[in-house]
Amino acid sequence: MPNLGNYTSRKEWEAVYWDKIIKSEELLQLLTTSYERHKLVMRAAVIDGLSLGKSYRKIGEELWISPQTVSGIKKAASEKIYRSYKERSKKERKKKVYGVSSQPTRRRPEGIPRRTK
Repeated sequence: MPNLGNYTSRKEWEAVYWDKIIKSEELLQLLTTSYERHKLVMRAAVIDGLSLGKSYRKIGEELWISPQTVSGIKKAASEKIYRSYKERSKKERKKKVYGVSSQPTRRRPEGIPRRTK
């Protein structure tokens, strides 16, 4: 394992260690589950299909994934880093605004009982 003190940042150390993991097939098999390996293969297949000019729908039908998934993988490829939906949503999703409505609210007339059960 490379010594962390030999690197200027943790990200630099991580990059060097990642290269070491990728070069060792045995280490990669040890550190990833079959599910994670499947996901990596699927992402690579989507990128390959996109490079061949296939449509989102065609790729989705071949690999049994949605066009939205293909779109997300294409976006990750263009950004040069894969971020999960959860990671993307932290900054990119619109925040819900409560209390502001485009439709006027209707108030119940006073004195009319409401059902509680």
